[in-house]
Amino acid sequence: MNFQPPRPRNDDERILPLINVVFLLLIFFILAGRLTAADPFPVVPPSSATEGAVEANPVTVLVGTDGALALDGRPMAEDALLAGLRQRLEDAPGTPVRLKADGAAPATMIVRVMEKLREAGVERLRLLTVATRT
Repeated sequence: MNFQPPRPRNDDERILPLINVVFLLLIFFILAGRLTAADPFPVVPPSSATEGAVEANPVTVLVGTDGALALDGRPMAEDALLAGLRQRLEDAPGTPVRLKADGAAPATMIVRVMEKLREAGVERLRLLTVATRT
């Protein structure tokens, strides 16, 4: 008696299960995967010629062109943002704070937000920009 499985007729039959698995994984990651949380409103940072290192567990403050504010992706009023930021800095002193402002926002508005952040206890602030391609 011969108990060996029948041999595939050609090489294409051997690779078909592998292709099926690859496509199933691709579909799974397309549907289930999301690398970063989306910002609550569109923000296009200004361009910069330098690139900086990324900090671990930073606090991110977003500023929209219309003056909308968000703390770590949650839109909120200025008073609530400053109170939440003060609480985060009290819980974890030295937490890095990043400011992601829209490049089309007025500079005076960004400076005012930066002053409010300093009053809230932020000692070091990093302004996020997009690296320019030369």
